[in-house]
Amino acid sequence: MNSRKLRFSIFGNTYQPKKSASVQKLLSCLRERDAEVFMEREFFDFLTNGQRLSVDGVTVFDGNSFDADFAISMGGDGTFLRTASTIGDKQTPILGINMGRLGFLADVNAREIEGTVQALYEGDYTVDTRSVIMVETDGQPLQGFHCALNDVAILKRDNASMITIHASINGETLTTYQADGLVMSTPTGSTAYSLSVGGPIIVPGTHVFSLTAVAPHSLNVRPIVIPEDAEIQLSVESRNHNFLVALDGRSESLPDSVLLTLRRAPYRVKVVKRIGTRYFHTLREKMMWGADTRG
Repeated sequence: MNSRKLRFSIFGNTYQPKKSASVQKLLSCLRERDAEVFMEREFFDFLTNGQRLSVDGVTVFDGNSFDADFAISMGGDGTFLRTASTIGDKQTPILGINMGRLGFLADVNAREIEGTVQALYEGDYTVDTRSVIMVETDGQPLQGFHCALNDVAILKRDNASMITIHASINGETLTTYQADGLVMSTPTGSTAYSLSVGGPIIVPGTHVFSLTAVAPHSLNVRPIVIPEDAEIQLSVESRNHNFLVALDGRSESLPDSVLLTLRRAPYRVKVVKRIGTRYFHTLREKMMWGADTRG
């Protein structure tokens, strides 16, 4: 068993008020082990002001101004993505505790909190490393978030017209997409937005990215899988002269004069997995593969 004092940073979903019992259980488990606990300010304010919970013995932090052995994401996969984005390149391993339906990233349920905390102290876990996509605009990072663990989507604004996306890979022309958008996905994000628009499922640990058009004008446009060390450049034409770029669902508007460069980020996100966690088992459950839905 790990005898040294461990440090935990806690991030949480502020839209699930009925799940506060799980937070209390986690904090109780950490207090019993004399852990040093940090909590992001927004989540702390939600618990103390919104839920009237007594949250004692924690240090509140802003941004990623903490130093911890583990980060714990309390919520769903969306909360996990936000946690990963906030942590950035700090390389803090992230554990996802799900406050609702089981996810691919947040795969520990409330009943497993005590056993999972014990496993962290005993070293009974593994750490996956996940690739991240970085986006630059004409050689400069985006003003907001500029890295994505799941996907980067180039999308039309709120009108009925398609956009034209000129794509090249490592300086060689790939194709010109006429579509509602284009999704570049990591293996981690292949079961999210990319899957919903017809992209392939990519097993985590596979060092590739995928490009999938959103509602393409031509039926012969198909998804393509590319090496993760490739550099993708995109230029967009739009009737209203702007478009959206969304990183893990957080979007901002850009003028269509901007040249986008997408490549693998210089760091990877570390994801904590319990021993015995099986990706294909989770995949079968989420996708209901093999389920007979006939009455």
